[in-house]
Amino acid sequence: MNELDVLRVFCGPDGRHGNALGVVRDGRTHPGEAARQALAAELGYSETVFVDDPERGIVDIYTPSARLPFAGHPLVGAAWLLDLELLQVPAGEVWARHDGEFTWITARPEWVTGRRTQQYGTVAEVDALPAPPPGDGWLYAWAWEDEAAGRVRARAFPRRGDAITEDEATGAAALLLTGELDRALNITQGAGSQILTAPGRDGTIEVGGRVRFAPHA
Repeated sequence: MNELDVLRVFCGPDGRHGNALGVVRDGRTHPGEAARQALAAELGYSETVFVDDPERGIVDIYTPSARLPFAGHPLVGAAWLLDLELLQVPAGEVWARHDGEFTWITARPEWVTGRRTQQYGTVAEVDALPAPPPGDGWLYAWAWEDEAAGRVRARAFPRRGDAITEDEATGAAALLLTGELDRALNITQGAGSQILTAPGRDGTIEVGGRVRFAPHA
């Protein structure tokens, strides 16, 4: 497919893992919500981004079954790929920065809706959860790996009935958890992805990670 980049966002320290992301550089190739939703479902990535204006950073985000006003890993990936300092989504303006190894976005926890965090007593309990665990609604299961150091083990389960049983790395949920705990976190999610977060003084939160190109599916 022309002008489709496939990335892995929030890769681990060894450059592996990360959540797959499709980026359609020219959104005009798929005008309208129906066409974009169909392509996102066909690709099957956790999210697919359509770039409507690369100069102003206007992007449109879809899961295989829904359009999203905000999402973390698509915006980190798009900022890295397009070398942007500002992205615009329905939720608001999202500032980005690059520090070499990591790409960061700044967003607000109130933009994250329809998701719930649940703390477990041990990392082993989180690791033992079936995918998905019983219940309804988007769940971010987590436990302290090292509370003093802010190290967290997490897994994410959309439970929305589409092709994504478990999300490998989820920036929005990491942002939500950071807001709830009000502290910087170093999160290991999924099979080995890494997400870093830091709360700001104005109620915003930075979410950052490594981005790499991935082969097309």
